[in-house]
Amino acid sequence: MTPAGTAPRTWRVLGSLKMLGRALLVFAWTMLLLPIQLILIGRNGQAKRALPLRYWSGVAKLIHLDLNVIGTPADASGRPVVFVSNHSSWLDIIALGAVLPGCFIAKGEIASWPLISWVANAGRTIFVSRSRHSTAREREALESRLEAGDNLILFPEGTTSDGARVMPFRSSFLAIAESKAKPLVQPVTIVYDRLDWLPVCRRNRPLISWYGDMDIGSHYARVGQHELRATIIIDKPIDPDATEDGKKLGRKALSATIETRIGDCAAAIRQGRLGQRRSVIGSVPAGLPAARETVASGASAVDDAPADAPGEAPVMEASSEKH
Repeated sequence: MTPAGTAPRTWRVLGSLKMLGRALLVFAWTMLLLPIQLILIGRNGQAKRALPLRYWSGVAKLIHLDLNVIGTPADASGRPVVFVSNHSSWLDIIALGAVLPGCFIAKGEIASWPLISWVANAGRTIFVSRSRHSTAREREALESRLEAGDNLILFPEGTTSDGARVMPFRSSFLAIAESKAKPLVQPVTIVYDRLDWLPVCRRNRPLISWYGDMDIGSHYARVGQHELRATIIIDKPIDPDATEDGKKLGRKALSATIETRIGDCAAAIRQGRLGQRRSVIGSVPAGLPAARETVASGASAVDDAPADAPGEAPVMEASSEKH
């Protein structure tokens, strides 16, 4: 007979070996592409924008993060795009980086993190401090990127959550949509809906989400042992200057519109209401409101929808200044 406790110990050892093996593969992949990207950054052309997509796609495969993508990034025909997404984990960077052609906007302290800062700089991440004395300078940096043709990826919650809801958006983050470059704004929703091939429920969302006082090393040690799937909805782009009623969509109205859209999409994914179909570019998944309708209703996407899949516990609110 197998001694009591031997099987669980064996599984723990195998899980740790799996996690370490994936980490080593990601490190090797990074060391292979990082020097190439550092050379490309100093040159003209699209290669410096294309290689990060290839890099993050490879990382997703190496850590066994499957991506179920519904929709297509906007083809703005010369206009830049600001992708606006919800945020629950450092895994969002990998998943969205593999799908969205753009530069992340991240908090300034990440620029001092070992190794991660190298990858972030190579990916042409824009670091912001969010302090009042540097607001003007940082906004100029963002606008110059848009005017140079770069797309931006923004997390307007300003924090990560436990993944059970979309946190309130900070409308000040959408100030960049008023840039002279006149970017389109495209809502993007990401939800981790499969863990080891089974639907994610509320009790195991904290395994995937990164919030509170969690450190990234111990969080990866747990989540890196599992198979994951993220469903990403790339919603209909919004042109703040071309609305149906002919009025310019202000910053607060734009923020409310996107927050509602993303909240509705996230709830639909968690509750399994999307099905397996993919939407075409420019379409809105069935049952979701159009941009102007969400502002007019004033309704909260989370409040109006069921909290989550049947049988799950009430929503916990948890957040920290991480991304």
